[in-house]
Amino acid sequence: MMTKPKRIALLGSTGSIGRQTLDVVRRFPDHFQVVALAARSNISLLAEQVREFNPSVVACFADTPELQQRVREILPGAMLGEQGLLAVSTHADVDVLVAATSGLMGLRPTLAAIGAGKTIALANKETLVMAGHMVMQAAHRANVPVLPIDSEHSAIWQCLRGEKNSDIHRLLLTASGGPFRHATLEQLENVSVEQALAHPTWRMGEKITIDSATLMNKGLEVLESYWLFGVPYDQIEVVVHPESIIHSMVEFIDGSIKMQASLPSMHIPIMNALAYPDRLDIADTGFIRELRWADVASLHFEALDIARFPCFRLAIEAGKRGGTYPCALLGADEEAVALFLAGKIGFLDIARLIEAVLERHQSVEQPDVATTLEACAWARRTARELSEKLM
Repeated sequence: MMTKPKRIALLGSTGSIGRQTLDVVRRFPDHFQVVALAARSNISLLAEQVREFNPSVVACFADTPELQQRVREILPGAMLGEQGLLAVSTHADVDVLVAATSGLMGLRPTLAAIGAGKTIALANKETLVMAGHMVMQAAHRANVPVLPIDSEHSAIWQCLRGEKNSDIHRLLLTASGGPFRHATLEQLENVSVEQALAHPTWRMGEKITIDSATLMNKGLEVLESYWLFGVPYDQIEVVVHPESIIHSMVEFIDGSIKMQASLPSMHIPIMNALAYPDRLDIADTGFIRELRWADVASLHFEALDIARFPCFRLAIEAGKRGGTYPCALLGADEEAVALFLAGKIGFLDIARLIEAVLERHQSVEQPDVATTLEACAWARRTARELSEKLM
């Protein structure tokens, strides 16, 4: 077992994954120490976390003058903007970077942390979706592990320990199916924001909850799996599992299937990434319940109906096309979801808008960081312009 605490830098400390990461640190103070914290705009909560954990360095992205002024008043020692995120992710005392930011702002800090030799515990899907070639190549060159925090990828990662990639037949990602897995296309046309935010299993931020309702999130997870595990797209499948007990599976060439199961809890994949190669005892944690199979009684599995969830198809197509298509996908999705949440477009318009943007995209092969981020920005602008025709 560990002989001294792992020193953690946490990007996105005020978000859902960030807060649950700090739950784990509180429960296992002998195993983990927070040395750096960064958040985007929740300055009050960040200040509370700073008082509790006393990190060596604090940063806040604070992308408006008003937020920056508040940071100066409430956290006078905090660093601002992207330079602050880079300082957190590369701090000399850090062993593990937990990349739990949402959106595009995690890419440069993650690459910088890899360059500084930090282990990456990755919860930010956009980083791999838009720049998997850069991130995994950099990690390979630096001999830096990239450990997944997503429940599905953590499940696959655990199932693959001790196995050879040449023995993999299929990766089977499970999906809850979201709130609309039985809805007709006619019903989907009239979905409200409130209905789309009512996820049956997980409690998450608004953006990822809408992505889960459209199944864009599951499509992005397929792209992540491609980069994380080096498995071709035609060997990655998705199966709907509404109970969310089996978090994903690996089928091997001899017909054997390994699966990882637990009651839905992001604390478990967080603990797996932070404690690796060890496991932590959940007894008396207070936030993880033991799975009792007799109480579960039965589990169900269904085929994914791609016709009702076009965002999933668009994600897979963008991944297979490669280049900057995944970047354009992310940018268009960011804008389309924002427009839906604002009540400016309908639920099915999200996919229509993304597809219209992708049809106009001129891809760049092997993009660098600047080209990657510009492709995302172009897609957001284009989606905004095209949305006016839908309104």
